[in-house]
Amino acid sequence: MAFTVDQLIREAGDLPPMPQVAQRALSLIRNPDTSVNSVAGVLAVDQVLSGLILRWANSAYYGMQHRIATVQQGVMVLGLNVVRDLLLASAVAPYLNRAVPGYDLKRGDLWRHSMGVAIGAKWVAERHGWKFGDEAYYAGLLCDIGKLAFEKLLRGTDTSQPEWNKASFLELERALFGIDHAMLGAEMARRWRLPEHLVHTIQYHHDPASLPPELRASLQIVASVHVADAAMMMMGIGIGKDGLRYPFEPIALSCLNLNDQDMVELVEHITTQISIAEAFISGDTKAL
Repeated sequence: MAFTVDQLIREAGDLPPMPQVAQRALSLIRNPDTSVNSVAGVLAVDQVLSGLILRWANSAYYGMQHRIATVQQGVMVLGLNVVRDLLLASAVAPYLNRAVPGYDLKRGDLWRHSMGVAIGAKWVAERHGWKFGDEAYYAGLLCDIGKLAFEKLLRGTDTSQPEWNKASFLELERALFGIDHAMLGAEMARRWRLPEHLVHTIQYHHDPASLPPELRASLQIVASVHVADAAMMMMGIGIGKDGLRYPFEPIALSCLNLNDQDMVELVEHITTQISIAEAFISGDTKAL
């Protein structure tokens, strides 16, 4: 039985709009001419975001000798890139940090997996000297958000039957719902008004070879997210029932030209940065 996109999104729950203050701050940060004062002025009106910035600026991780008392000082200490990542991670954390039993994922598994893909995709992009590391981070963070729509429906589906043993979960999703979680996640990202190249990356991150010719300019970012996602599965982080059914795509490996040592370094980088990201959201700065 096929479902409409609207029906599936309702299964996931209301798509939370990104807080207006966070949206405004992120928009300013994307402008290369933006000043620290402008970003700080926007964040200062939001109590939660102000507290997050100050907490992190005063953490032992940044080793400041004097207490940071204003949001402006905090943004200066953290830098606009860290502020941007912190805003996006905190915005999607409540949405991703839930149990997803339809995929056999415990609370926090999907968020941890998504953070790892984001971190890994950015590392791969920067390793090659490409300038879209930030975009790769965002796409990785949101690449599996479509699973939230399917998981309730999958709870009542017996996927242990022989006919499903040979199928990937993408094939299963398409058979059951008429669309897979990557396609649905792309539509959710589009409704969140993310740039179209991020939408395309989310849609094709499992299957870069299917990227249409007119979108081939996005192959590098799609490949970066694809390989980071595969690395997370190799690490066994947030794989659930479907994790071992997604192979590396040759086109992605050829595009990135990563060797075994590169993959080892990628896994090590992801492992370290996930611990930092978890401390970011939990506020446990002592863990750093």
